[in-house]
Amino acid sequence: MVNADDFGFTPDVNCGILAAHRDGILTAATLMANGAAFDDAVRLARETPSLDVGCHLVLISGRSLVPPYAPLPASAPELLRALAARRIRIYDELAAQVRKIVAAGIRPTHLDTHKHTHLAPPVLEAVARLGEEFRIPWIRRPMDFPLSAPGGVSPRLKRLTSAAIALLGGRFHRVLKRHRCRATDFFAGFRITGRFRTQELVELMRVIPEGTTELMCHPGRCGEALRHAPTRLKESREAELAALTAPQVREAVERAGIELVNYRLLA
Repeated sequence: MVNADDFGFTPDVNCGILAAHRDGILTAATLMANGAAFDDAVRLARETPSLDVGCHLVLISGRSLVPPYAPLPASAPELLRALAARRIRIYDELAAQVRKIVAAGIRPTHLDTHKHTHLAPPVLEAVARLGEEFRIPWIRRPMDFPLSAPGGVSPRLKRLTSAAIALLGGRFHRVLKRHRCRATDFFAGFRITGRFRTQELVELMRVIPEGTTELMCHPGRCGEALRHAPTRLKESREAELAALTAPQVREAVERAGIELVNYRLLA
């Protein structure tokens, strides 16, 4: 599964995601219920039934979907402080986001979180509970498989963070099992977020292990809306889009015997 985050963030991000799907190897995307371009993303999803759509659950940035509709924490440290002080109704907020997506006529097949916030135990509990209640069976496992990022582009901090995340794997899978949810065998993309080009993606395809793997990506068009949006991923989205649609990458997928699928096909 090649899955794009941030569907619904801005219209130019939506445009890039659709291009990566129609002209490249992208098979799925996760939709932000509180994104500024949510309605545009829903329209595009309806027009493109081959694109598998899930929920990109947000607890960092944007506004809450539950009263008093206040701004959500702006960063991970702020979120952790809010969680410690119990200032966020985690389940209510995330449930409102899933309900908005379902009410728009989307049948989500998978769940993930913006900035991987479901690594925090109370957030993971809420996400797994929602997966069980809404019969959305797949939840992202945000632990990269052992990999020095292609081309050696992964910063040391990214590698250390990825190693620390891997230590949480045991609890993660116990929670999913308790709520009858599933995860892919492998996950890739965290270490190279915002840093991969065509050659790095070609190299990555050579080392994809046997089993099911989700490759997280962030393609987009870097137009005016994205340039003014609160994100560090701007020009890099154009580079990811170019890589995802490059003929060399498609050839690498075929040489490696990789089958491009989506969560709907595995349900």
